[in-house]
Amino acid sequence: MTLASPPSSVVSTRILDRTEVARDVILLGIEAPELVEKVRPGHFAMALLPGGQAAGVALGIYEARGERCSLLFFIAGDRTRRLGALRVGEMLDIVAPLGNGFDCGGKARDIAIVAGGVGIASVLLPAQAFLARGARVRLFYGARTAERLVEAERFATEGCDLSIATDDGSRGHHGVVTELLAREPAPEAILACGPTPMLRAVSAYAQERNVPAQLSLEEAFGCGVGGCWGCVVPIIGSSAQAPSFPPSDADGSDVVHARVCVEGPVFWAHELRW
Repeated sequence: MTLASPPSSVVSTRILDRTEVARDVILLGIEAPELVEKVRPGHFAMALLPGGQAAGVALGIYEARGERCSLLFFIAGDRTRRLGALRVGEMLDIVAPLGNGFDCGGKARDIAIVAGGVGIASVLLPAQAFLARGARVRLFYGARTAERLVEAERFATEGCDLSIATDDGSRGHHGVVTELLAREPAPEAILACGPTPMLRAVSAYAQERNVPAQLSLEEAFGCGVGGCWGCVVPIIGSSAQAPSFPPSDADGSDVVHARVCVEGPVFWAHELRW
């Protein structure tokens, strides 16, 4: 991954639309034409709750077209509940765009995208980017139940081949989504976003089959802009994403700690040492 984090700023946006796409799953459309011009696939935003008395909420940027971006998120606590209660016409400040995003270049023509739960919010833009250049995109999408498979049909409509897995068997394969991935012919490249156990399984699969894989890590951010160093992950020191500080261990280890919010959230699977 060589994509650098772009300059970010506080963007004052207006809520254009609000849709509860499933129980406790909210899609917020925001008016942000200046942000649309900057967003790359895989970028995220820190939503600043009205009043400024709570930490921001890190959210994947789901859509970016025209003058509208959207944020797709699960209500999982007080901060996301307050965010989900915003109404059309209200204002929302966000810090964006943040992170390095996915590298959607290269010559790969058969792409597997693996998404788990809320990880689906970060993979529509890369799916659209690959489809736009004529690649085949296979989406492997897993969730706890069929109710949590939000926006699955949207990806099918965009042109993705869709494979579904649920933990309880209520739709598609009864089991984890990486079992579906392992059954299919190996792709030329993999993108993934979801819970850490799923990402570890994708990483193992990719390395066994020598397939380049980009993993967007999920993390609870303190600041979201690299100041607190509370979201670090170990990677090899020779990585293009390795920060210059802190230095490698004096004992000769080639492992350094990168911030998921700045050097990431997307990392090459083979460079992670988690």
